[in-house]
Amino acid sequence: MATRQTQLLARALMSPAVILLFIWMIVPLALTVYFSTLHYSLLDPGSESFVGLENFEYFLTDPAFLASLQNTLVLVGSVLLLTIGLGIPLAILLDQPVIGRNVIRLMVIAPFFVMPTVSALVWKNLLMHPVSGLFAWIATSLGMTPIDWFTDAPLLAVIFIVAWQWLPFATLILLTALQSLDEEQKEAAEMDGAGALSRFIYLTLPHLARPITVVILIETIFLLTVFAEIFVTTGGGPGLQTTNIAFLVYSQALIQFDVGTASAGGLVAVVIANIVAFFLVRIVGRNLEA
Repeated sequence: MATRQTQLLARALMSPAVILLFIWMIVPLALTVYFSTLHYSLLDPGSESFVGLENFEYFLTDPAFLASLQNTLVLVGSVLLLTIGLGIPLAILLDQPVIGRNVIRLMVIAPFFVMPTVSALVWKNLLMHPVSGLFAWIATSLGMTPIDWFTDAPLLAVIFIVAWQWLPFATLILLTALQSLDEEQKEAAEMDGAGALSRFIYLTLPHLARPITVVILIETIFLLTVFAEIFVTTGGGPGLQTTNIAFLVYSQALIQFDVGTASAGGLVAVVIANIVAFFLVRIVGRNLEA
């Protein structure tokens, strides 16, 4: 009886927070669904009219949608490859016993705590500026022509900025996993004559399979909604070269003032994110059960 009363009390105490969270989630979603069925322009308030699924048809058949979807997939895939490909060796290096290891770890993890807007401004004005940036100075010192990153390779520039932000996260997760690797297995492999490469392939890499899957899941969910870095550096351009789905929805709503189409695009983005998350969760579940 006491246990039942405790459960009822716990549910009663949690109910207000759960109800508020539900309202906080369902009200914006319901309004987005409602606006997605209207012809609603901020330039002509009061002229709203019901159009059904026309906004979805317009958004999905717009050439900008296919370009933004491609850019989104390229951005997500490239950042995942960079963060995991660099995160593994970086985590292995940080796992070695060296003087000042804690300070080095803190410096490596620090970029993850920098606001996306701030880091994008730093990269744009101090590192990638074609005249006064650090990269331009290095190129000039070596007798090469500096690259105008945000004109010649804008999407690559955005990928580097976002990967720099998420590399510490991947490194931290992988480093934590490395520290849980059984030392006896390492010693046994060394006694059997296994070299460093063999130990990495047959011992370290299988041990990192689960944390790598977790990194992919978490990063993908957030990378699908990258916005600040694009807004600050390229504004989605030149043309549509750096426009992803999140920025396309923003441009529809606050540049073209078409709330109806932007709401439809937002729902499309939610559906895409949920589909991706569904398959990633299934993959994570299989790895955890293995």
